[in-house]
Amino acid sequence: MENYLVSARKYRPATFDTVVGQGALTETLKNAIATNKLAHAYLFCGPRGVGKTTCARIFAKTINCLNLTPSGEACNSCESCVAFNEQRSYNIHELDAASNNSVEDIRQLVDMVRIPPQIGKYKVYIIDEVHMLSTAAFNAFLKTLEEPPAHAVFILATTEKHKILPTILSRCQIYDFNRISVKDIVDHLIGVAKQENVTVEPEALNVIALKADGGMRDALSIFDQTVSFTRGNITYKAVLENLNVLDYEYYFSLTDAFLSNDVVNSLLLYNQILEQGFEGGQFITGLTSHFRDLLVSKDEVSLPLLQVGASIRSRYLEQAKRCSSKMLFSGMKLCTECDLNLRVSKNKRLLIELTLIQLAQLTQEETEGSRPSGLKNNIKPINKATQATESQVPTQTQGGVTNASKAAELHDTKVSYNPAPITPQKVTTSSAKDKPAHDGGVADFLKGTGPAKRKLPSVKVGDLGVSIKREQNRQAIGETLVANAATKQEAKNSSTFNESDLNFQWQSYANRMPIEQKAFAVRMQAMRVTLLDAHNFEMVVDNELVARDFSELRPSIESFMRKALQNDFVTMQVRVSEANENNRAYSRTDKYQLMIEKNKFLNDFRNEFGLEFN
Repeated sequence: MENYLVSARKYRPATFDTVVGQGALTETLKNAIATNKLAHAYLFCGPRGVGKTTCARIFAKTINCLNLTPSGEACNSCESCVAFNEQRSYNIHELDAASNNSVEDIRQLVDMVRIPPQIGKYKVYIIDEVHMLSTAAFNAFLKTLEEPPAHAVFILATTEKHKILPTILSRCQIYDFNRISVKDIVDHLIGVAKQENVTVEPEALNVIALKADGGMRDALSIFDQTVSFTRGNITYKAVLENLNVLDYEYYFSLTDAFLSNDVVNSLLLYNQILEQGFEGGQFITGLTSHFRDLLVSKDEVSLPLLQVGASIRSRYLEQAKRCSSKMLFSGMKLCTECDLNLRVSKNKRLLIELTLIQLAQLTQEETEGSRPSGLKNNIKPINKATQATESQVPTQTQGGVTNASKAAELHDTKVSYNPAPITPQKVTTSSAKDKPAHDGGVADFLKGTGPAKRKLPSVKVGDLGVSIKREQNRQAIGETLVANAATKQEAKNSSTFNESDLNFQWQSYANRMPIEQKAFAVRMQAMRVTLLDAHNFEMVVDNELVARDFSELRPSIESFMRKALQNDFVTMQVRVSEANENNRAYSRTDKYQLMIEKNKFLNDFRNEFGLEFN
């Protein structure tokens, strides 16, 4: 039986030209070899499976080739190339730093560096996963890496560049490998499929490329797995089944349900997805990506960002025309919030179903009587403005006397006095000519132009202590009501406060800031603001950049302060401190020193009880 070799090893690139998706890096390496400008140390970093170790091997083989081709590639026929291809070359040494990360391993490597090559010009040392070396091993390697022998070339490869010491980075030429695009992976898989006599559907390869997440090695491994599952006939449905990936059809159907405000169908589709074994987090992530692809499809300029096959691309373009940008933005925001809350939610299904209900109502018209399709009841919110207006209008009793308690409510209400017309219980007219030109409302009542025969009500406002007795006092009483309401409103919105109240609310605002503005919150918690006069306060910062940032937050801070301090005239000023002005935040020690200055016995109290800062 012939030994089977996986595609990732069988089709591993042997020349720079066959490396997929790293054209800029391979061209730079070829030019360095052609001009004989080789560095003594290289660092290849990037995600897994993008060609770091492969390029290191090709580079080591090429610089030792005795007969380079005109294109700068290895000839594969000289003694050095043949030895490399047969894996018996003594000029190339590979070290796995994940399992050889001690100081002793590096010392053995340093001893090997001293021996010159027998064939070729250079000895190349490839250290894979170099970030796994210990700190002591890195330090032992520094001197040799900085000044190696002329025949030694080091190639370090890693997926986590941030874990490498800066002293190592400064001694290397750094090459950052990129993720391989979906198109490049699909094109390469099509070539592999032709050589393996495998029939494939382009959409199936597109799903494999997306699943590989920019890694060619992962793509080839998934390709081999799918070939075994389908016995050489790779279809779109077979790939979805084998890789446990949600079909695009579910997301298209869900979006159609959202556009038609169909809540019930949305929940049923989600139930079908759960019955197939998919997790809620995977579903929400896919739905967010679907909204993103629809948003990308709305503009021809951003259309290249849509990484799907040709047949599905047309469906995205068609559905994107029916979706508004506002709906897609809101949908992405809801899905993102749901994804974040899933980690701490105890009822994940209910959380996702609530999100689907919200998504199904995004396009619902905000008109009275509208209701989402599939919901039997539509709970209308209470109209607070209407409720407040109705509560301030005095109601007329059957006996024609205005309710005095309603008039008292008018005195305590926060809104201005704007009474609605009071319709008489019964108006008897003999003909159209005898009908008055007015309705006998409150406006006519205040002006004294109401019906002559109408029985005048008696109003007693308890707080004001005023009674309406005669018709000629109507105008004065109305003006008194309006003036008292306005005076009460003005007095309530200009409450006095001191600097202590101001700083308390300042800290309260800082504690309520979202996690995205944590830097601002920490800075605000460490400072105190100064009250300049009855309504204005000042915050002092140490540079113009911070002053500009807080100036952008000024409307939000002022709005919060006005509401919290019950003063509509509060304003904030931002000032940059002078050069000789101390504006740093007080530490606990500084605060303690200030307290000692005010009370010298505090230090004795601390020493007496042996108190310490924690």
